[in-house]
Amino acid sequence: MCYDRGQRELVYRSVALRASSMKRPVFGVSSVCAVFLVWTLFSVPWGSSYPLEGGTGSPQLRFVEEFDRFRLGFSWLNMSCAVCKAIFATLDIALLSDSNMERVAHALGEACVRLHLAEVQVCREITELFRDDVIRALQESFLWPSEACALLVGPTCGHFDIYAPWNVSLPQVPKPPVKPPTPPKPGSSQSRILFLTDIHWDAQYAEGSLVGCEMPLCCRNESGRASWKHTGAGYWGTYGYCDLPLRTVENLLQNVAKSGPWDWVYWTGDIPAHNVWSQTRAQQLNELVTITRLIHKHLGPNVTVYPAVGNHESTPVNSFPPPFVHGNRSSRWLYDTMAEEWAPWLPKEALETIRRGGFYTVEVERGLRVVSLNTNYCARENYWLMVNSTDPAGQLQWLINILQESENKGEKVHIIGHIPPGLCLSSWSWNYYHIVNRYESTITGQFFGHTHVDEFQMFYDEDTLTRPLSVAFIAPSVTTYVNLNPGYRVYYVDGNYPGSSRMVLDHETFILNLTLANNQPSKPDPNPSWTLLYRASEAYGLSTLFPSDIDALIKVMKNDDRVFQRFWYLFHKGHVSKPCTDTCKTSLICLLHSGRHDLVTQCDMLHGDKHSVRKTMC
Repeated sequence: MCYDRGQRELVYRSVALRASSMKRPVFGVSSVCAVFLVWTLFSVPWGSSYPLEGGTGSPQLRFVEEFDRFRLGFSWLNMSCAVCKAIFATLDIALLSDSNMERVAHALGEACVRLHLAEVQVCREITELFRDDVIRALQESFLWPSEACALLVGPTCGHFDIYAPWNVSLPQVPKPPVKPPTPPKPGSSQSRILFLTDIHWDAQYAEGSLVGCEMPLCCRNESGRASWKHTGAGYWGTYGYCDLPLRTVENLLQNVAKSGPWDWVYWTGDIPAHNVWSQTRAQQLNELVTITRLIHKHLGPNVTVYPAVGNHESTPVNSFPPPFVHGNRSSRWLYDTMAEEWAPWLPKEALETIRRGGFYTVEVERGLRVVSLNTNYCARENYWLMVNSTDPAGQLQWLINILQESENKGEKVHIIGHIPPGLCLSSWSWNYYHIVNRYESTITGQFFGHTHVDEFQMFYDEDTLTRPLSVAFIAPSVTTYVNLNPGYRVYYVDGNYPGSSRMVLDHETFILNLTLANNQPSKPDPNPSWTLLYRASEAYGLSTLFPSDIDALIKVMKNDDRVFQRFWYLFHKGHVSKPCTDTCKTSLICLLHSGRHDLVTQCDMLHGDKHSVRKTMC
């Protein structure tokens, strides 16, 4: 259905009036991600950029006054359908004119304060930081209030189809016959790969600062000092809503340097802290440069690092415009610096695609290639995708071309990225799943981070969803956020010899036990130990970590609660605050099966609360 701008204005006014006449239900408290995502929630597109007839003063922006009429006191993610439609209809009208940008930004800041979404300081600063990019994306997008609210509130509030289904094109080359992998012969060589993800260095971390502060991120100079009644931030890090001091990151790198040799390193992003309301481009680049150079310093010039872009590298957070966005709003400021700093590790051809879209491919050694994806092009929180979400930057079509070339040459391919594919937008996730199915004999490893916990996502054949064909390993974070021990992962992969499967045979997880490191016996340990938490083969009695092995492990966890509770303990890097039983267990096991967005959604429906188990660190 099509409307001209006058008809659209009338429809929006009607929707707003109907919505404002409805009663609102009572809601509870949302997760901390509501604070970070308040702008992302407004970053769904609602209309055109045509100016309103009758000048800039019509219609008046009455956003805040509408909130006063409702006397709202609930968190953003639990908004009612009526209120959601009223807000989006009002903003849609306002954004028809460029001259209303300042007023919209002010209204959003006031709404953040009055809805108690965050502390006043956070509301003010996040409004200033996000307003230009978000509002520009909104003006270039088209989304009705009913579509926006279907996305935010649920399908009972409307129909959401802004992300129209799309497909990439596979070559007309028959899929080769599938040969199940076989374990390597005893004594066969293995590649030892260091895996780092989600460092989240906080330059403002302060020992002795308040852990339980009112801000979204604590343990900082601005958190205030802890009194004798409250816990103070530890020297090496703290359990809670806290990131890490630089000394802990450097201590980790010193330890892994001693634990070598490493054949190579996968590093899947998220360098800055979670203070997403107060970040600048200069700060983001300084943190990127600092951590990159520390890794190079401690691991030395003979260890190659293959990085991937995390969602926190940009500011505003999650803002990764596809290449069709030019000028100051593009991501060139970030990608150019990445190319410069990563040049010692990557060839010229890889640096060129990094500068264009933040992704690349490199031959690791003869017979093995790595593909580093920019998974911000599949993230719902990336509001630029509301303008056009169809294969952003042509990345998946590029991936297909790389995989077909590798298949032709007999190469195996490892894929690394930040956001696991099951958490991506539906069409992107479906296409990626389809690609993995087609090239299952070529893709022999998938490695991701982002969730901060120790888990995986399974891929099955598309016809029956019963034959396991690939595993997306999701490694735990370096950071403590939220309530975790710092950690890192080591993968053991079938090595460099003729006929090698190049698949993951085993992995280890190492942690820094903060309870011991911060109190040895009454003061911090100057040389804390990063200790082995577990080795997968020993913890679960597996000979390899092939897809069939991981699928069998899931079946064991379903029937043997002791094995599942061991997994739950390791899931949190050895620091568990709540048990997982009944629907929590059912939902988590379902999520482990789910390497595709629509399957993950079904798991959310099983539990009824998607934030209780699947806690992506936004």
